Order: sequence, then structure tokens, then C-alpha cells
Amino acid sequence: MKKKLLSIALTAVMAASLLAGCGGSGASGSSSSGDTFKIGVIGPLTGGAAAYGTAVQYSAQIAVDEINAAGGINGKQVELKAEDDELDAQKSVNAYNSLKDWGMDMLVGCVTSACSIAVSEETKNDNMFQLTPSGSALDCVKYDNVFRVCFSDPAQGAASAQYIGQNGIASKVGVIYDSSDVYSSGIYQTFAQEAANQGFEIVSAEAFTADSKTDFSVQIQKAKDAGAELVFLPIYYTEASLILQQANTMGYKPIFFGCDGLDGILGVENFDTSLAEGAMLLTPFAADATDELTQSFVKSFEAKYEITPNQFGADAYDAIYAIKAAAEKENVTPSMSVTEIGDAMKKGMTEISIDGLTSTGMTWDASGEPTKEPKAVVIKDGAYVSAQ
Repeated sequence: MKKKLLSIALTAVMAASLLAGCGGSGASGSSSSGDTFKIGVIGPLTGGAAAYGTAVQYSAQIAVDEINAAGGINGKQVELKAEDDELDAQKSVNAYNSLKDWGMDMLVGCVTSACSIAVSEETKNDNMFQLTPSGSALDCVKYDNVFRVCFSDPAQGAASAQYIGQNGIASKVGVIYDSSDVYSSGIYQTFAQEAANQGFEIVSAEAFTADSKTDFSVQIQKAKDAGAELVFLPIYYTEASLILQQANTMGYKPIFFGCDGLDGILGVENFDTSLAEGAMLLTPFAADATDELTQSFVKSFEAKYEITPNQFGADAYDAIYAIKAAAEKENVTPSMSVTEIGDAMKKGMTEISIDGLTSTGMTWDASGEPTKEPKAVVIKDGAYVSAQ
């Protein structure tokens, strides 16, 4: 009888332990051991957009290392884990579930808009706090648990048109955009609307889709025939590099102007970077800025990874410090449940102001949108330099 009772008792203890372990990764239970904040990162670490995802991963890790060395968040250390989504929305959801199993407390991601939107459907259900560094489509922050560091697509489009018009860069502008991509088409729409107020004419606006993004000769020829002095490229750097190569072959050398998606073009394999000389992009971060924070970040990044960080990395660095500020504002601890952390972080984000790499005095409202000032950079001698 004693042996039987002992067996029953041990079985009960083991079952309780297993239940506790399962609760640790659930939405309502404690998300981690209580000693360490676990922050997940999701982005394209391989493939055509890897320059974005790896910059986010590397920069977030630099910020985490700095925070841990300074005592952590509310006295607790931070652990970071990144998952590759290969720029695929379903793989982003799979990555999210993997990070939940790991015990993630909060998410920095996704890096791109479509993936961020897909994952936000999951984080909403879990009330998981989500801060995308660079998901710029409007729907990325349609739920109250999701915030962003970057500009929204409409903001990028309007600001690009204003910069071109106010600085008199061109009077005739062509546009080549991806009509199948929410990022690209969203920027184009507000760019076209604001162009009417800025004293320049859009003389050609040609689209491509995900199924036809290798040959841009028709779009380039139409911009050339229309006399476009500047071609606006609200697209990602892989396609932009092909456009610059093909335009050069066709003897067409306008000013090329892009948004944050163009950041990374200098790192495209086998791309002749001299073709990007003079290209401009609107961005809140310039690696050559002389302020102490930027210089320190760039020095640390280049020393550790042997490349120069881009805007995506700067956004991720600021994301980690925003998490720290909001968590400390609301006394968040890793022993709290995911949903408790989510509620506290939603409140904390609207009460903080941080001086980051991408803006000083950056704040957020309940819509999840940041307040920050855009800057422009120009590619000169194979590097990004401030345009102002």
C-alpha cells in the first residue's frame, strides 16, 4: 500500500511539473522563468531581404548586450532569440509559434510589412506585445498590442514627395513600383497624392508584380521617353539594383530616389555600387551622423559584424530601448504573464520619450505610430552620407 501511495504521489508531482512547464509558454501563464526577459525577433535572415533581417537581429543584440551590461531591465537580464521567416508570411507565423514555445515575453518584429501583419493576428489573440522595427504598412499596427518604430507607408510617401518638391530636386518624376506589395503600393499612393502639392509632375507611373520582377525595360523606357529627371523607387533593394543595372544598359541616368526599402542596395551581391552613385533615400538614420550615440552604435556594429548598419538596424536598436523604457515605466517583470506584460507595455509605450538613433524625443500614441523627423541620405563614393 505504501508503495502504491508513493507511486501515486510521484505521478501527481510529475504531472504538476509538466503542467507548469506548459503554462510557461502560454498566453496566460508566466512566459518565462521569472529571472530573464525573453525577447523574440522575426525577420528574413536568409534570402533576398536578408540585409534587413540580419541588421535587425544584429542591432537588437547590440542593444540587449548594452542593457544587460548596465544591469538589465528592472534588474532582470534580457535574452534575445531570432527566427528566420525568409520573407514568407506563413513562415513568420511558424517562427512566432516556435518563439512562444521558447517562452517569449515580447516580440520585436516582424521586419517586413506582410509578415508583420500575418503575425499580428497571432499576437492579438495572445495579447503579446509586438513592436515592429520596420513594418510600415498601415495594417501592421491595426491592433492595440502592436507598435512600430519606423514611419508608416503613407508617411514615407508624403515625406518623399515633400522632400523632392521643397528641395527642387526634379520637375518631372517617373515612378516604378510593385503593385502586388502593400509596402510599395501604399507608399506610391500617398506620394502621388502629395506630388500635386509640391510643384513637380509625375510623368510616368509603371507597376510590376511579384511574378514579373526581373525585366524592367518597359517601365524604364517609359520613364526615359517621358523625360523623367528623377525616378522614384518605393521598392526593395533587390529589384532596385536590377533597375539601376538595366537603366545603365539603356543609357538612362536619372536621379534615383527611394525610401527605407532601398537601404541595403550597396550590399547586393555582384552589384556594381558605382551605378548607385547619387541615388537618394528618405531615412531617419544616417551612419555618418556625428552625434555620439550614432558614432558609438556604428563603431560597435562594424567591429562586431564588419559591415555598416542600415536604417533597419537603427530601428531595431531603438525598439529594444523603447521596450526597456516602457517596461521600466510600468515596472514590468518577466514573472508576469504574457497578457499582463502586454497590457502594461501598451500603457507604458504611450508614456515614454526616448532619444534614439532614428529620432530624438521619439514618442508613441495609442495608435502605435511614432513621432519622428525624416532625413535624407545620398550614396556618395559607395557609402551613405547625409544629404543635408
